[in-house]
Amino acid sequence: MRVLGVDPGLTRCGIGVVEGVAGRPMAMLGVGVVRTPVDAELGDRLVAIEQGIEEWLDTHRPEVVAVERVFSQHNVSTVMGTAQASAVAMLCAARRGIPVALHTPSEVKAAVTGSGRADKAQVGAMVTRLLRLDAPPKPADAADALALAICHIWRAPAQNRLQQAVALHASGSKGRTR
Repeated sequence: MRVLGVDPGLTRCGIGVVEGVAGRPMAMLGVGVVRTPVDAELGDRLVAIEQGIEEWLDTHRPEVVAVERVFSQHNVSTVMGTAQASAVAMLCAARRGIPVALHTPSEVKAAVTGSGRADKAQVGAMVTRLLRLDAPPKPADAADALALAICHIWRAPAQNRLQQAVALHASGSKGRTR
């Protein structure tokens, strides 16, 4: 499975591509950051993020796009920028018919480090180890994007089995009366 991980942000949007399957060594195919100038108009920044993500989609042709689920923070302007960048990533994937998976920050941290409260340095260290890299990707947004992709590769098989079980249960209960 080839997954494009997106750590959304209006100033720095982390992007990472990982290929692999659960239980086997994975490979990093690319990592980077789409940057936008803080002083640019919002619309221009969103277009720049879209163009950057589109380039990554063209180059790497992922099967899934894993995006960090926006969570509530105290700083509303930060949440808004993150949500806007997240929506751009989801739109780019949807336009191409690529499935999108959302993972919370604590879910990603727990999958990669074993602790949902891990800090950025711990996530970077585990991403480096899991992908057999020489050094942690910089900035942290890039490492977080790779962690999102890794999280999805590891969790997708279990999520698929759950979805199939729910669908099977739903189809089995149709037509029954109580």
